[in-house]
Amino acid sequence: MPLAGSSITAAFLGALLVALAAGPAALAQNVVRLPLQNSDFPISSAVTIKAGTDLYFLSGMLPPVVDKAAAKGSAAAFGGDTAAQTKGALGAIKATLDRLGLGMGDVIKMTVFLAGDPEKGGKMDFAGLMAGYTQYFGTKDQPNKPARSAVQVAALAAPGALVEIEVIAAKQH
Repeated sequence: MPLAGSSITAAFLGALLVALAAGPAALAQNVVRLPLQNSDFPISSAVTIKAGTDLYFLSGMLPPVVDKAAAKGSAAAFGGDTAAQTKGALGAIKATLDRLGLGMGDVIKMTVFLAGDPEKGGKMDFAGLMAGYTQYFGTKDQPNKPARSAVQVAALAAPGALVEIEVIAAKQH
């Protein structure tokens, strides 16, 4: 593949330079995260997985029912708004990762399905997603950022759920 004019090659070389600047510990990593250009948004543009890395595919997680007194199938049963439900779904993912000996920093790809929020005129609440998401990713304690997609869907399997999140995690073996 020619080096000149190849944005993919340039992006990879940029990620390699970032790893080199970080020192030998970064070079030992089998997961290379390419940050978004000219942005501090808490996702990666791309993530490269090298040989010697195990991949873990987690099924979509809904938020847990947190209010058994709330009407069954209501958003309130799952914690209310999108921010609370995102935090609940990510908490469920964290618990599964913990059982696998992994952490949130091992998440390399995330797909978020958002149902329209009746309180927002049937539109997805992206700001609510980000309020929950940024408690787990791109923080001082957990700076790793996965590649991510977020889409609005007509509905989720559980009435009242506004968020379902699936992830792929990777860990060097």
